[in-house]
Amino acid sequence: MSKKTETHNISATTDHLILDELEIFADYLDRKIRIDVYLPRNLKHNRDVQVLLVNDGQDLPKMPFVDMLEELYEAEAIKPLVVVAMHCSPERRLEYGTADVLDFLQRGSRARYYRKFVLQELIPGIRRRYDLHHVEKIGFAGFSLGGLSALDIAWKHPEIFNVVGVFSGSLWWRLRDLHEGYVESEDRIIHNLIREGDYQEDMRFFFMTGTLDETSDRNKNGIIDSIDDTIDLISELEILGYENNGHQIEYLELADGRHDVPTWGRAFPQFLKWAYAVS
Repeated sequence: MSKKTETHNISATTDHLILDELEIFADYLDRKIRIDVYLPRNLKHNRDVQVLLVNDGQDLPKMPFVDMLEELYEAEAIKPLVVVAMHCSPERRLEYGTADVLDFLQRGSRARYYRKFVLQELIPGIRRRYDLHHVEKIGFAGFSLGGLSALDIAWKHPEIFNVVGVFSGSLWWRLRDLHEGYVESEDRIIHNLIREGDYQEDMRFFFMTGTLDETSDRNKNGIIDSIDDTIDLISELEILGYENNGHQIEYLELADGRHDVPTWGRAFPQFLKWAYAVS
């Protein structure tokens, strides 16, 4: 990553963290990408540090994320955490889909290149730049379509990832349009990918939805699709052997949660405390 860094700027420092803003050229994406890296101040002297990737990193300052982390560190609620937040591009719907399967509108056509960027450029570069070679496995989180992307990439690479956070995930991503023979049990792409996968003992999953996420109700069962799709995905994980016990799987449903950054900002501290609690 150091050879490809176009710009580098320390834009914020607090008692417990440093924000390092990078802009690099990503070969696999054939474009520049903005990456915000939230670093604990004691990084060099702490071997218990964890790493979390976040899609849609441009949304974190709106939470605001620096204040959130500072409060969690001040309360000694989480372990030292390097958060690598990738800003999306105008081609978000092409890069953030499922990497191996396009949806019915052929969206996700660049997701395989985004996956290659994450696995072959971003992670090795972050490990080198911040001397994180001792970190064995990392987490991946995202919002809406970014949550689908994080889950898709992490699920296919359990040798690299062990924690996934999905906030209002676009788990409806489908093979056929609703008016073109859509069958719920067959056409939700990420549900199929989970169903075809294998149990990985150290993988953990955090899902968040809000009751005001949307109004759509495909099957007319009185439950909005975002909640239905999330609960059904959890069921697929349970069939594989994961326990919905608050350790392997945690599900947070906010009674007044919407499909927006303020809602995800309310939920994100709970995810961080669940995934990276001080033991």
